[in-house]
Amino acid sequence: MSPMIPRREIRRQVIALPNGFTLGNLFFGIFAIVAASRGRYSDAGVYVVLGGICDALDGRVARFTGTGSRFGEELDSLVDAISFGLAPAMIMYFAVLNKEGWDWVFAFFFAACAVMRLARFNVEQAGKKKTYFHGLPSPAAGMTLATYYAFSQTPLYNETMLLGGQRVLADWPWHVMMRVIMVMLALLMISEVPYPAVPTVNLRSVRGIIGGLILLAALLGLIFLPREFFFPVLLAYVLFGVAKAAVLGVLERVPTGASIFDEEEEDPDAEDEIALPRHEEVVGGRRRRRRRRKQRVPLPTPTITPAVEEDGE
Repeated sequence: MSPMIPRREIRRQVIALPNGFTLGNLFFGIFAIVAASRGRYSDAGVYVVLGGICDALDGRVARFTGTGSRFGEELDSLVDAISFGLAPAMIMYFAVLNKEGWDWVFAFFFAACAVMRLARFNVEQAGKKKTYFHGLPSPAAGMTLATYYAFSQTPLYNETMLLGGQRVLADWPWHVMMRVIMVMLALLMISEVPYPAVPTVNLRSVRGIIGGLILLAALLGLIFLPREFFFPVLLAYVLFGVAKAAVLGVLERVPTGASIFDEEEEDPDAEDEIALPRHEEVVGGRRRRRRRRKQRVPLPTPTITPAVEEDGE
C-alpha cells in the first residue's frame, strides 16, 4: 500500500499550479524575443499570444483553486512587463526599428508605458474584483502590437480593395503604420480610457458564457487563422474602448479613478484630529463600550521672536 501524500504537500502543489502558468507566460515572452532576433517575426507574434493565453489562465486557476497570493500578483506583473511590454517592442525593433539611428526610442516608449500601466494597476486594481480596466490592459496592447507584423504580410492586408479598384490598406506602408500603432497603444495604456474586462468562464451566467465563447474563439483562431484573426479582433477591442469612452464622455458617465500621478497636497489650514481612548460605562448592570467623540484640537500658533539686528564692524 503506497503511503498517503501529506495534505501540506498537496496544498503546495496546488499553489504552484497558477504560478506555473505565469512562468509559462514568461517562457513564451522570452521565446518571442529569441524568435524575433532570428527573423521569425510572425512566429514571435504567435508566442506572445500563447503567453496571453497563459496569462488569462493563471488568475482563473488561482481563483478556482483558492490559491491566490500576493506573491502570485507580483510575479504576474513582472512577467507581464516582459511578455507584453518588452517582447512586442523587441519584435518591432528587430523587424524595423534597428534599421535607423534613433528609431529604437519607439521600443523604449512602448515598454516604458507598459511598465507604468502595470505599476498603476498594482496600486489601483490588483486583487480586486473588476468589470473594467483603468487604461488599455498591457496584454491586449502587447498582443495587438506583436500580431501586427504577421497581419501586414497577409493578402487580407495587401490585397484589400475598394470600389473602383483602389486599394485601401496596401497603400499605407506597414512599417510606417507600425510606429503610429506603437505610439497609440502606448498612450492608451497610461490613459484614463476604461476597457471592459474579459468575463470569467462559467456556465451560470450570460457573462460567463460569453467569456467561454471568447476563449473558444481565441483557441480556434490560433489554430486555423493565427495571422489573419488576432490583429483585427484585438484592434476592434482597442477601438471599442475608445469609442465607448467617447460616447460615455459625452454623457458624462466615464468611470474615473484617482491617478497615481497626482500627489496629494497638504492643507496648511488643516487641524489635527485626535481620537481619545475608549471608555467603559455600566448601564442597567451591563457594560457598554463607548468612544468619546473626536475633538478637533487646533494647532498651536508658533511664537515668532523678532530678529535682533547685529551691528556691523
